[in-house]
Amino acid sequence: MAAITITKENFQSEVLESKKTVIIDFWAAWCGPCQMLSPVVDEIAAENPDIKVGKVNVDDQVDLAKEFHILSIPTLGIFKNGQLIHRSTGVQPKESILALLK
Repeated sequence: MAAITITKENFQSEVLESKKTVIIDFWAAWCGPCQMLSPVVDEIAAENPDIKVGKVNVDDQVDLAKEFHILSIPTLGIFKNGQLIHRSTGVQPKESILALLK
């Protein structure tokens, strides 16, 4: 399954009400490290149908970035049962991201 675009309008239904664990990639088009992490996030989305993967463009979704106190990007947020259970900042290998889900 491909990563989905998360907005303020669909955040409730796609993340908070999701029955699956959700990984959110907070990113921006101008961010070099974000561009490095993006293919890894896409790969995780394609290989793990039991996980929902979403992306939040912080330039387009300023309210969501503020709500989750995103001060540095890329930042990954792991949500389970509608709750943020983990967050990490910076580029990481796929194995490290998958380990956050355990």
